Amino acid sequence: MRDKDRVLYYNEEMENRTAAPSPTIEELRTERDALKKQNAELMLKLKWFEEQFRLSQKRQFGASSEKTPPEQLTLQLFNEAESESDSKVPEPTVETITYKRKKSQGQRQEKLENLPVEVIHYTLPEQEQTCSCCRGTLHDMSTEVREELKIIPPQVKVIRHIRHTYACRHCERHATQTPILTVPAPKAVFPKSLASPSAMAYIMCQKYLDAQPLYRQEQQFKRLGVALSRQTMANWLLYGANHWLQLIYNRMKAKLVQQDILHADESTLQVLKEPGRPATSTSYLWLYRTGHVGPPIVLYDYQTTRASKHPVRFLADYKGYLQVDGYAGYHAIKNVTLVGCWAHARRKFSEALSALPDSAKESAVIAKEGLAYCNQLFKIEQELKKINASDEERYQTRLNQSQPITEAFSTWLQKQAPKVLPKSALGLAIKYCRVQWDKLVAFLQDGRLELDNNRAERSIKPFVMGRKNWLFSNTPRGAVASSTIYSLIETAKENGLIPFQYLTYLFEQLPNLEPQTDEILDELLPWSSSLPDICKISFPQ
Repeated sequence: MRDKDRVLYYNEEMENRTAAPSPTIEELRTERDALKKQNAELMLKLKWFEEQFRLSQKRQFGASSEKTPPEQLTLQLFNEAESESDSKVPEPTVETITYKRKKSQGQRQEKLENLPVEVIHYTLPEQEQTCSCCRGTLHDMSTEVREELKIIPPQVKVIRHIRHTYACRHCERHATQTPILTVPAPKAVFPKSLASPSAMAYIMCQKYLDAQPLYRQEQQFKRLGVALSRQTMANWLLYGANHWLQLIYNRMKAKLVQQDILHADESTLQVLKEPGRPATSTSYLWLYRTGHVGPPIVLYDYQTTRASKHPVRFLADYKGYLQVDGYAGYHAIKNVTLVGCWAHARRKFSEALSALPDSAKESAVIAKEGLAYCNQLFKIEQELKKINASDEERYQTRLNQSQPITEAFSTWLQKQAPKVLPKSALGLAIKYCRVQWDKLVAFLQDGRLELDNNRAERSIKPFVMGRKNWLFSNTPRGAVASSTIYSLIETAKENGLIPFQYLTYLFEQLPNLEPQTDEILDELLPWSSSLPDICKISFPQ
């Protein structure tokens, strides 16, 4: 641009500015306030994104354990020396320290004591048991024992069932009718297939216990010299689960809803060929299980959504306590008292503490105080567990020790709520506790209740870990079969059974049960005393 053009452009701009009306003071103040508000909102968003980034870093690179350092198990955070001091405790000696450092003896023997033993003796032939010096007879002076583990890899063999039929020669020649006698034989677990009870149980345990997808099992069988396709194995799984194991599942459900205390949880599942839904849709596997009272029962229920109608339907006949996380879908269930999870509450304060920058000292103190309240309750539960307290003892101890802590915590929550940003991690932790408060303090009503819902989370974990390997189910029918098999395997584990042996026993017995009454099926349940010893775990845990 030439100098003359620049001058003309400058004059034109000045004329335009002079012609435009100057903003009033009120307009400037309004614009300033709007900018301040916008800046505050942007700062809040920035802080929230920074919190999420720190939480993401912790989840990806930090320790996964939620254990709190011992110094945070009390509200007295800064008087450790005074609180832990006890002049009555004697000083340790070198002998006691050395003794504690020694490993306990006999651990190897404990691990091997219930395994089958094959003994090999190395002896001299009788003709060689002669002294080389005086030619006298040698005697067995001592032995040297060495133990080792022998591994027998899987073997596949064909079992050919041949039923013989007998007839009478004399009647064939002289009588009008000939008696024919056929020797009874056990019925096939899957007619017109190569499936045996052990083969069906093995494939199920490989997939749902050891997280081996069918395509990997296909490769393993090929190395064993067996051409067994994944399609064939899938057919066996579906038939075994839906035709036989469903009978046991239904009886376990009938026993489950008769209990007084249950735990529930849910996790996502992808099913590719659901009618009317795209393959990327998210389905759910719901978990329902018993508490520490009564026979251990773990049941999974496949459903297409996370809607409340599913637990409402499943628990329609149930009345009692239901321990859950903070999901609102359980609120629609009638005739139940919902019990909250203090592990979720503590986890949120722990995440809030991890999300804070080093400069946020005041907020860090608040987060530590909230975490300390939760830890106090868990410390009381740890002490009750150490002394193996009864349900009544647990109930009375909670009234005397836990209830004052919950009352103080409630007052603290009301006091801190106005001081923190509602959408910050710390604000959400405080909000969670306040919204869930009635359910969080419900554990005080009965000594059989637990402080957290970790029992359900532990039971849903095998499915979550297995899902990482097989990723999805192909059809709803397959998802239902998977939930049934998982239920049998996890309940067997909870009752101290060997899942492979137990499933094999079921597939041997169920096809030959006549009639299949509830009383007869109850004898096959995982906690039944009628089960053979071969199904039970006998090695030390």
